[in-house]
Amino acid sequence: MENQIKDALINLLEGITLSDTQRTMSGMEAVETLLADSRASLHPQLVHFLERRSYAKALEFLGGEGAVPRGSCGRR
Repeated sequence: MENQIKDALINLLEGITLSDTQRTMSGMEAVETLLADSRASLHPQLVHFLERRSYAKALEFLGGEGAVPRGSCGRR
């Protein structure tokens, strides 16, 4: 499931970068559907990022590219 979420996030973020509204919307719908279908089996931190639409952080979390520091979601 995490690979599907990662693919949807990549598609979504590429859509945003390209200003492609259709791609962005389909990516958001895919992410939201995958989250709804698999919330109970996902890591709580990943759920946190996805619920708050911190898509870049969610992708970083899934990519394993270093730890995302606790509290970096806007609380300073």
